[in-house]
Amino acid sequence: MREAPARHVAWCDVNPTIGVLALQGDVPEHVRALEAAGARAVRVRRPAELARVDGLVLPGGESTTTGRLLDAFDLREPLVERLRAGMPAYGSCAGMILLADRVLDGTADQRTLGGIDMTVRRNAFGRQVDSFETALEVRGVEGGPVPATFIRAPWVEEVGDDVEVLATVGEGPATGRIVAVAQGPVMATAFHPEITGDPRVHAMFVRLVSKER
Repeated sequence: MREAPARHVAWCDVNPTIGVLALQGDVPEHVRALEAAGARAVRVRRPAELARVDGLVLPGGESTTTGRLLDAFDLREPLVERLRAGMPAYGSCAGMILLADRVLDGTADQRTLGGIDMTVRRNAFGRQVDSFETALEVRGVEGGPVPATFIRAPWVEEVGDDVEVLATVGEGPATGRIVAVAQGPVMATAFHPEITGDPRVHAMFVRLVSKER
């Protein structure tokens, strides 16, 4: 899927430092989208790097592999501590799974970081060949529908009372499925906004981080 040129949007009054978990996934694409949205973006691989950011993006990839890499790089516990302390975070696709309190169809030993009171079904939309693109109305994002790319994506089966549903699928066999949520300073999408060239979802997260500073 071809990446569209990024639209630059100066939508924040300050320039928070936002990390991108750089263990696997679309790290450069998230960095570019955050910079287009007005943030200073840095790659995070070590606890010392995590300690210096105002917020963190967890990219897509393979959620169980990311979990193992979090342990290998000694990042799991520091990251859980920062999330519990209120650090803003945004997870896309596999990042959504990592931020879920509960996961269906995961591996027997799969552990998440938690942060959002939701149950996520892993690989709910099918295999790689079932990837698709659509346009979604995302609550809190102005300017019309957001282009959304789904690649072996999860969906949200259920949410707790304090979770805000930001987007659902509007057409097709998955109509009504929840694919974007937020709870406090943590948000997640089942899709990949970083590869579309539209930085509005990232701008929404930048505003959230700026608010929490």
